[in-house]
Amino acid sequence: MSTTNPRRLRRARPASLLAATALAAAVLGHAPVRAQGPPDAAVVTAAEASARHPLPDCDPDNAGLTLPPGFCALVVAENVGRARHLAVTAAGDIYVAINPARDGSDPGRLLALRDQDRDGRADVVVPILDVGGNGVALHRSGLFLYFAANDRILRFFVLPGRLRPIGPPVTIVRGLPATGDHVSKTVVLDEGFGMFVNVGSASNACQVENRVPFSPGVDPCPELGVRAGVWRFNAFVRNQTQAHGVRFAKGLRNMVALALQPGSSALWGVQNGRDQLFELWPDRFTAEDDREAPTEEVVRIAQGYDNGWPYCYEDPRLGESGRKVLAPEYGGDGQVEGRCARIPEARLGFPAHWAPLSMLFYTGRQFPGAFRHDAFVAFHGARFPGPAEGPGYNVSRIRYENGRPVAREVFADGFAGGNPDPELARDRPVGLAVGPDGSLYVTSDQVRDGQGGGRIFRILFKGED
Repeated sequence: MSTTNPRRLRRARPASLLAATALAAAVLGHAPVRAQGPPDAAVVTAAEASARHPLPDCDPDNAGLTLPPGFCALVVAENVGRARHLAVTAAGDIYVAINPARDGSDPGRLLALRDQDRDGRADVVVPILDVGGNGVALHRSGLFLYFAANDRILRFFVLPGRLRPIGPPVTIVRGLPATGDHVSKTVVLDEGFGMFVNVGSASNACQVENRVPFSPGVDPCPELGVRAGVWRFNAFVRNQTQAHGVRFAKGLRNMVALALQPGSSALWGVQNGRDQLFELWPDRFTAEDDREAPTEEVVRIAQGYDNGWPYCYEDPRLGESGRKVLAPEYGGDGQVEGRCARIPEARLGFPAHWAPLSMLFYTGRQFPGAFRHDAFVAFHGARFPGPAEGPGYNVSRIRYENGRPVAREVFADGFAGGNPDPELARDRPVGLAVGPDGSLYVTSDQVRDGQGGGRIFRILFKGED
């Protein structure tokens, strides 16, 4: 494990950043660059990007979603494939990661989309890279776009208002673990030069034989050295490996829902909890235990944090706010705490198996002021029988007070179209982004054989009647 000093991540000012900033200033300081070819290469001028446009019309049925009063929705794009995380530029262009097909028939891609006629729907779709992945992040300068394939992090140089990146991407981190149960990487950029990357576990609970009934857990779990945690890298140093980074936190089974709280350095996430308590340990757990546990935990991730996986999980039914207990693979029976007594409990919890896949703090100004600096979480929905509160398939809101989560509620529902079967649900939420006008964008990666699929939604606030 590298002992790289985290301070270097903040203080270093790479020559590449200075050069890129100078290049952008040189280009943007002159007359706008005109399109050299098809419309997808066009540049939006500063005046065009900042001009105020009326909000587009929403779909008559709100794209099939159920929303609070005053909100409405439309479909920005459909049949784009397995759409995962996305970023929206100051000009309103969208970059979205398309995951590879599970059967290998589609390698996935990175797409750029533009609403050229400003009717709210994307009418220009440009493939940027024929490699699939999950994570997308736009640097605050607007000059750098980061894309997380399953085994690497790439960086593109982009000019504000120009849809296509300039030149090929550079590799920032290579050789990341990309086998096993959880391969999707999330990229979160901090206010300096740091980059947080989720590296999910290869297994459900670090058993000798993964997901095999009565197979014990490996102790100590060898995955914790290179997986099941969050790593921090320098976002501007090329060709790093995992060893060049700092393991920021561990014991996080699959923390793809990851976000920095605005105005602070606080990193938050919503954990994908373990599966199959009853299926793997029917002598100790019931089908109800499987439905209701564990908590999908909302946690504050400080450097050195340990959330306890695979040894511990949180059961929301134990105590007033839930309690961490020992996993059955390590001798637990659903009650004994053992080594888990020292692991912090979640700050807030969501129902079991909802599968949080992205987290976003709302920084826009279109929604009512009460939403500002609250968080949204996109839930993919239950693979296994859903808990009493239902199977998920929604975007939920976390209310924050004094920088801490205090309550949760479902914000946007109806994505599944009334069918909670993971294979038949109409849509399954994944990615979240805030547009320049404060709209909330949501992706769905649901693709059904022979029927296409994969959509991008836009949720607007137009005021209560």
